[in-house]
Amino acid sequence: MQTSLLQQIVLASGNKGKLNEFDQMLAKFNIQVLSQSQFDVAEVAETGTTFVENAIIKARHAASVTGKPAIADDSGIEVDALAGEPGIYSARYSGEGATELSNYQKLLTEMTSKQDRAARFQCVLVYMRHAKDPTPIICQAAWEGSIAHAPQGQQGHGYDPIFIPQGFSKTAAELTSDEKNAHSHRGKALELLVATMKAKGIIQG
Repeated sequence: MQTSLLQQIVLASGNKGKLNEFDQMLAKFNIQVLSQSQFDVAEVAETGTTFVENAIIKARHAASVTGKPAIADDSGIEVDALAGEPGIYSARYSGEGATELSNYQKLLTEMTSKQDRAARFQCVLVYMRHAKDPTPIICQAAWEGSIAHAPQGQQGHGYDPIFIPQGFSKTAAELTSDEKNAHSHRGKALELLVATMKAKGIIQG
């Protein structure tokens, strides 16, 4: 049943950049997005072999611990010249103790001798009403572009400083929040998610 009360959805991530993106896009629907870290939800092992599997694992875990609906995002960057790497391993590409800086620095090193710099960000979003939801909403979107030769920009997170989106002459880390939300893989996947949630009567607006 529709209600005007503020709805709360847990984001199965402690990433502040992701939390800000989701919160900005869902606030207008009277939805408050809360980080799972606010509920002391521990990170769960991402044992899947695809973005879809990992997103489901994370959403189910967050919903189980908090008792609230959960959204999980599993995303990463695919580079054609590296046979799709880093892919699902994007967040831990540079090994144990990986940071955003060490990850994109490793990618730049791997790309040193590569002529083909085509790449894309992939995003899969999963929304689960509860931990045992048998029909979670699953949305996927991609953001085509290429790998820069050096990092540029201070905005965004992850591989944004070295990713030049198709149609732009600057990196994703140089885009405004509005530009990024309008074009990014996560922005497009979130638009699909919102449209599906509307169609199912989960949100209104």
